[in-house]
Amino acid sequence: MKIPVLDRQFVQEHLDMRACIDVMEHTLRQESGGVCGQSLRTAVPLPNGNIFGLMPAWLQDCFGVKALSIYHGNGELGLPSHQGQILLFSLEHGEPIAAVDADTVTQIRTAAVSAAASKALANPDAKSLAVLGCGAQGLSHVKALLAQFPLENITLWDRTRMKAECLAAMQPADVSVRVCETVREAVADADIICTVTAAQDPILEREWVKPGAHINAVGACSPKARELSGPLVAASSFYGDNLESVLHESGDYLIPLGEGLIAKSHLRGTIGQVLNRTVAGRQRRDEITVFESLGMAVEDIAAAKYLYDVWCGKLRKSGGKI
Repeated sequence: MKIPVLDRQFVQEHLDMRACIDVMEHTLRQESGGVCGQSLRTAVPLPNGNIFGLMPAWLQDCFGVKALSIYHGNGELGLPSHQGQILLFSLEHGEPIAAVDADTVTQIRTAAVSAAASKALANPDAKSLAVLGCGAQGLSHVKALLAQFPLENITLWDRTRMKAECLAAMQPADVSVRVCETVREAVADADIICTVTAAQDPILEREWVKPGAHINAVGACSPKARELSGPLVAASSFYGDNLESVLHESGDYLIPLGEGLIAKSHLRGTIGQVLNRTVAGRQRRDEITVFESLGMAVEDIAAAKYLYDVWCGKLRKSGGKI
């Protein structure tokens, strides 16, 4: 049976950031309530040093898997570091119903989840954003946080200054945007900080972060890699997207745990639990909160299902011709 292939262009045109934030909030609530589920991702090491990842999950009316290659050296060649497909199946009979570009979905839904987490944990009057890492996820995170908060100031930092300058040039004229030479300068006055780097060692220190800031830690997703220093994690209220993932994959949590800087109870819960009010979120205005974003397969499948429903709607309107 021929199935629709929803390519990069289709995803970019139809997965609106505001809509995706709403879809991610709904999915986070459902995952926390056990209405949908997933298995931990499988990372298959390749003989050339790169990674092939598999992320399966199920929703109430469909299931699927994201199959993704991760080639970190691709950025230097002008190629995406993450490439692959999300294969979607009908839950009723098990037949495949769509293939969706995984790279574009990942870019958009990751930032949308950070926006949902920021809505749940940041101070509601947040006006300033710092983005550390100005690649594709840096761009997506700026878009997502602008969609969620009335931002007035954005500061950008990247190890390659040109990337930060390019991202700054894309921003609307009614927002003050500044490229910074150091991480410390970028985060000094930030209400929300997004770390979206490929760093293996901490780039963000406790003394640089102001009281009341919220941090979306996105870049590090293995037990040996981290973007946040141990003292910063210890001083924060720490949440994840999925408890099992944090306990197995988060260097930001596991390394300070191994160093004795935090206890296992330092992980307060998930964003879904905060949204469902089964776990408390921010308790004080001066509290530093951290959202550890590792990525969940249910997020990918939910985004793919949303796009498939859009495609079906277009098919009906066109009389069966797209």
